[in-house]
Amino acid sequence: MDGLVLGFFLLGAFLGAVTTGVAGFAMGLVVSGIWLHILTPVQTVTLMVSYSVLLQGYGVWKLRHALAWRRVAPFIIGGAIGVPAGAMLLAHIDPAHLRTAVGLVLLLYSIYYLARPAIEPVQGGVPADIVIGLLNGLLGGLTGLVGIVAVIWCQLRGWTKDVQRTVFQPVIITTSAMTAAWLGASGAFTADTVKLFLLGLPMLLAGTWVGMRLYGRLDEAGFRRVVLILLLLSGIFLIVPVSTFR
Repeated sequence: MDGLVLGFFLLGAFLGAVTTGVAGFAMGLVVSGIWLHILTPVQTVTLMVSYSVLLQGYGVWKLRHALAWRRVAPFIIGGAIGVPAGAMLLAHIDPAHLRTAVGLVLLLYSIYYLARPAIEPVQGGVPADIVIGLLNGLLGGLTGLVGIVAVIWCQLRGWTKDVQRTVFQPVIITTSAMTAAWLGASGAFTADTVKLFLLGLPMLLAGTWVGMRLYGRLDEAGFRRVVLILLLLSGIFLIVPVSTFR
């Protein structure tokens, strides 16, 4: 890997970490647009999920004062069922059509709520949270979009920004960890990938620090806008594949 390629790799790691530090998700949205031009798809996914476990773990630890495992558990239980189910459905569903459909939903949702001054909280409970976890896992297994459904649900519940992150970030951790374990068993962690992982760690730490500092300056309305904008971008990238920009 020459110096220019390495520079782009490190830039992707830094920007992805900043985004995750600010919003708690969407690292994949940022880094895939850069890494898929310079790394193989397997390397990109392996590094994304490995870094995600670290980033989400740090984010949850920083917000541990708002963490309530009884609130998080239903989402994780549903996700543990949904992820393998989604992976199995891959053989029977056209992922391109699914990505387009999900992208349109994200676009409509984000545009609608960006135009509204506030979100009227919806009611929920343990059964609803399990279903959301199941759908979140299904979508993650089918498209790789880990945590999107949980992020939207947390917004709709009207929870504070700290509570939202301490719900959807543990969900993202568990899903990423399951994916990383599967990749490890399949031999995806090659010597080159491990070397890149270690090289990117300093930029990851720096980006996380910057992102968390920015997050601390956001009020509830600002955090809501950031999440909606990232969901809007996620919808665009689902509808317009990364390969289009190559």
